[in-house]
Amino acid sequence: MEVCPYIEETFKILGRSWNGLILHYLEKCPDKNAHFSDMKRDLQPITNRALSLKLSELADAQLLTKEVISENPPSVCYHLTEKGSALAVALKPLEDWAHTHMELKREAN
Repeated sequence: MEVCPYIEETFKILGRSWNGLILHYLEKCPDKNAHFSDMKRDLQPITNRALSLKLSELADAQLLTKEVISENPPSVCYHLTEKGSALAVALKPLEDWAHTHMELKREAN
C-alpha cells in the first residue's frame, strides 16, 4: 500500500516547525490576517528570522500573502489565501482531538 502523495505533500508543509501554528493563528485572527509584530509577540519563542523564513515558505506555497502597508513606519501584514484558509480549517479536527486527548505541561510560576 502507498501513502497518498497529496497527504505526503501536505505534511511536508505542516511538518515543518511553526507552519501549522502560523496557519492556525491566522485562521483565528480577525479577517484572517495579522501583522508580523503581532505574530512575533503571540507565537513565542519564535525568532524574527524563523518567523520571516516560515512566512516566506507559506507564501511560496500560496497559503498566505504579504502586504506592505505604507505607514510611518511601514508595517507588514500577512493574509491567509483561500487555499491557506481551507488548510487551516482542515486543522480544526486536530485541535478538537488535542483538547480531548492531550495534556498540556504547565510551567511552575
